[in-house]
Amino acid sequence: MSDEPVGTRWHRLTGGGSGQEYAERMAAHAAQSADAHGEATLVHGLVGPGARILDAGCGTGRVALRLAELGHDCVGVDADRSMLEVARRSGPGISWLEADLAALPEAVTCVPPFDLVLMAGNVVPLLAEGTLESTLAALGGVLRPEGLLVAGFGLDDGHLPEGCPPTPWSDYVNAARAAGLVLEAAYATWDADPLDAQQGYAVGVHRR
Repeated sequence: MSDEPVGTRWHRLTGGGSGQEYAERMAAHAAQSADAHGEATLVHGLVGPGARILDAGCGTGRVALRLAELGHDCVGVDADRSMLEVARRSGPGISWLEADLAALPEAVTCVPPFDLVLMAGNVVPLLAEGTLESTLAALGGVLRPEGLLVAGFGLDDGHLPEGCPPTPWSDYVNAARAAGLVLEAAYATWDADPLDAQQGYAVGVHRR
């Protein structure tokens, strides 16, 4: 029997209590960035006005908050309570739910379907081992027909938290295909630069 702790890689790396520290670190990064909202900018360009968007692995809510500012109807889901505490303080008007992405709560599955589901911030490689296919199936299941799943994540150690093993791009694409999702576009950055695995980062756009 394995002695490996149960839970996501994120919980094993952080202990599930790093919400405030993470928010401060991201704020410092945003202050030095030419485009602190690259994820939201790309997503906003993929959907029509007032789209219904699920931020899966929302963390402290940085991206969902920006998408809400742009006029979208957002719901955030994360398994880290400390991150959600920060999100709720920053965006009290947004629904923030604590849940595992592979087992979405009824509050997500029983509402009108989403136009787009977003996984930013290395959510994919930080999932619990063996849950990639079930997670993509669950997220694909809350999309409307023709809805989009957008995910961006690091492909090598230089683009991932220390101790987080990479998820190969091919594994992600195959898991999405198994969930009934069709790859529409693949980029190397949130600025939609062409995918180049040598750059160590990928953004995939799949359609249901």
